[in-house]
Amino acid sequence: MVQYSTHLDASFAALSDATRRGVLEQLGRSDASITELADKFHMTLTGMKKHVGVLEHAGFVTTQKIGRVRTCRLGRRRLEEEAAWIESYRQLWATRFDALDQVVEDLKRKEKIDG
Repeated sequence: MVQYSTHLDASFAALSDATRRGVLEQLGRSDASITELADKFHMTLTGMKKHVGVLEHAGFVTTQKIGRVRTCRLGRRRLEEEAAWIESYRQLWATRFDALDQVVEDLKRKEKIDG
């Protein structure tokens, strides 16, 4: 059985949601409170807390509570492992498509000869 990194699972789960990607984009511009994020994305505080929790679990966001305000900022986690995984599959598919292109070209050549 193939073992995948739990980092990859958490990362792709976090990035699979458009709202969470939007939160990362927003936090890339400036830190924001959960209340500000909830307002911007027209969500309840509970809903935004859940999204931020998923992002925090993946290491993409850190939060800090000062008084009654929980401020969110981008985490230190980078996407090197995810990029390497994607690149390995990009290379695999590129090789397969190149081989398929060769088969198609061979069939076209044979068709011209036989035709």
